[in-house]
Amino acid sequence: MTASTSQSVADVTTSRKAERRALGVACGAHVLHDGYTDLVYVMLPIWQNEFGLGYAVLGLMKTVFSGALAGFQIPSGTLGERFGVPLVLAGGTALAGIGYCLAGISGGMFSLFLALFIGGLGASTQHPLGSSLIAHTFAGLRSRTALGMYNFSGDIGKMTLPLIASLLFLALSWHNALLLLGAFGIFAAAVILVIAPRANHVEEPLKEGGEAGPSGQSGASGFPLLLSVGMIDNATRAAFLTFLPFVLTAKGASVQTVGLALTLVFAGGAAGKLVCTFIGNWLGTVATVWLTEALTAVGMLAILPLPLEAALVVLPVIGIALNGTSSVLYGSVPELVAPEKRTRAFGIFYTGAIGSGALAPTVYGILGDAAGITVAITIASGILLLTLPLTALLRPALASVTPAKL
Repeated sequence: MTASTSQSVADVTTSRKAERRALGVACGAHVLHDGYTDLVYVMLPIWQNEFGLGYAVLGLMKTVFSGALAGFQIPSGTLGERFGVPLVLAGGTALAGIGYCLAGISGGMFSLFLALFIGGLGASTQHPLGSSLIAHTFAGLRSRTALGMYNFSGDIGKMTLPLIASLLFLALSWHNALLLLGAFGIFAAAVILVIAPRANHVEEPLKEGGEAGPSGQSGASGFPLLLSVGMIDNATRAAFLTFLPFVLTAKGASVQTVGLALTLVFAGGAAGKLVCTFIGNWLGTVATVWLTEALTAVGMLAILPLPLEAALVVLPVIGIALNGTSSVLYGSVPELVAPEKRTRAFGIFYTGAIGSGALAPTVYGILGDAAGITVAITIASGILLLTLPLTALLRPALASVTPAKL
């Protein structure tokens, strides 16, 4: 074996180690951060009983967390470029953990708002920096597979952390349970700082179909439409998940049953992201979005009159449609944006979609206080159906590009 061959083998081995570390760090952070984000849904009924809060205030609590998460994603990316992804991602993870520790020791509504803002601020680092870490460590088409695993890992966190919290409540007060979960985030931050790779490969341009992306008018007009669909979809998801614990509590569900119910929704959502990716390749983006959004709207309405046991059976199906749409929408961004603009486009898409999800709980919370949860959910399901004509308008833009081969 020549010296150049030996060096090439060593470089490949080093590269694969960096890939495994990058994927582990990004997926681990996604599990924890998404788990933190959706743990708020479990806590809302507890805080309502503890502090006697109305739906509007409870919705505002979710808005504070998700608003900080959405609003600081682009600044987090900028900080990552300046100070390095590992340092900023670790700092954000620690900050998210500190937020939950502060929530655990909070004694009133205003201290809870501060804790939620700090937690959301820390969680804002995960999406832009985790995606960046993978995209720059994996080359070419291999980055798509890695990004798919990364996106799926977030749903693992949505499933497990609410369930873990619900089990902790059996043995601990909610204060101590949040302190424990927050401390784990601080520990995870130290792990990220140690094992995250510092030197990344530069992503190679894709060589297969669809590598150039659209540069004409159809792509330019298609992205705003796609963003609009994503914003409505995410806002409806946030509104439904905010009200779901209260709908189930009214049916006689305990705190542990609510945690199980959310786990069922998120388990369905995780499956939906995988299933809808294949359905999207088979039926196309427009038909898949029509299918998932219509199923979501019907499922939201169906859950209202069902008894608790039947509702629990239906929730995984709702989760498939509720989360499955997002995988199709995110996957369509590269088809509508030129390669040199994709990083910025993803930042805009994440900010718009998550930002709408941040505002939705407050808006629908006010509506819930005024007209009741049933009316609020009914209106949310009706607004969701607006995505159908918007998606139909996307058809020419999507038809003008060649989908990338996976």
